[in-house]
Amino acid sequence: MIGCIIQARLDSTRLPNKVLTNIDNENPVLFFVVEQLKNCELIEDIVVATSDEPKDDKIIDFCKKYKIKYFRGNNKNVLDRYFQCAKTFDYSIIIRIPADKPLIDPEIVDMCIEKFLKNEYDCITNFKPLTFPSGTEVEIFSMKTLEFTWKNAMLPSEKEHVTPYIYKNENKFKIFNIKNTVDQSNYRWAVDYKEDLELIRKIVSKIKNRPILTRHIIELLTMEKELVNINKDVLRNEGNIKSTKEDEIFLRKNKKENN
Repeated sequence: MIGCIIQARLDSTRLPNKVLTNIDNENPVLFFVVEQLKNCELIEDIVVATSDEPKDDKIIDFCKKYKIKYFRGNNKNVLDRYFQCAKTFDYSIIIRIPADKPLIDPEIVDMCIEKFLKNEYDCITNFKPLTFPSGTEVEIFSMKTLEFTWKNAMLPSEKEHVTPYIYKNENKFKIFNIKNTVDQSNYRWAVDYKEDLELIRKIVSKIKNRPILTRHIIELLTMEKELVNINKDVLRNEGNIKSTKEDEIFLRKNKKENN
């Protein structure tokens, strides 16, 4: 089964509770993520994977309200959460989508899935390097690849971000990166900061199409160039910078214990 796992939690350090923060008058970020992905023709199942921490009970309440499948697992070890979730729902192919992408493009997701199905890749991505807008990133990998990664990943970053072990071990995996026909990586509609949320709210209020596709957003931002300035100064990859520091601490500690 081709399953999409949306990872979601409420303790984001940069924008707490962002996944349940409303974009329009009634629907939060997570609602838009799910609704956009429901328009994918090749996804067979969707599940929200959150932590087993009490603070994330509200995400479960949201899932129950909207009749969305859910799974609870390790808070910090998201790799383990993904593996246990995929095993529980018997997924053979996994699409990984973090819940900070409320305008994830179903056409881009389907394009990536189609590429994966027609080839013998272990992992497909569209951001190594990024040529699509930030907020449209997709990762697809087989259950076999996920299980191998789960068994062998050691560093904190490899467990928190699910796939770094794969990219750091290219000799062990067959990886393919899909490049955009035009480099649009200067655009950003992921949600990490309040400025991002402000831009998303503007986009959703101005575009009436559902689902909202990348071409709709680019057309809007081309016509109303001032919108791009809303989040142009946010720090990208802050989470990866934090994880790198945690890896360094982990390696120093292990080295000290082994001496």
